[in-house]
Amino acid sequence: MSTGGRFDFDDGGSYCGGWEQGKAHGRGVCTGPQGQGEYAGAWSHGFEVLGVYTWPSGNSYQGTWAQGKRHGIGVESKGRWEYRGEWTQGFKGRYGQLESTASGARYEGTWSNGLQDGYGTETYSDG
Repeated sequence: MSTGGRFDFDDGGSYCGGWEQGKAHGRGVCTGPQGQGEYAGAWSHGFEVLGVYTWPSGNSYQGTWAQGKRHGIGVESKGRWEYRGEWTQGFKGRYGQLESTASGARYEGTWSNGLQDGYGTETYSDG
């Protein structure tokens, strides 16, 4: 049976949302200490499943998670760069596209351990 409520952590962070057997479950929002960082989305037995994490810098990740790490399909916006594609245990994985939102420069191809690796196409800002 699921319930809902709010829990304030000793470090100043909080969780507000669904609970099951003492763990975040269902929909909820978790904020870090002094509001540093926020995850809003779906939870399953204490772990993020599908949602948006926003860092204090304004960088964000929207997508799927597994065991507390970015995993599956997602979009990371980091400054003027955006990565769209696959994630594996917290790293950019297998296939994706990294693009500059300012200049249009981009890399589309394969990745390994978060780095460009294998086959791909790199396009510079001048085309």
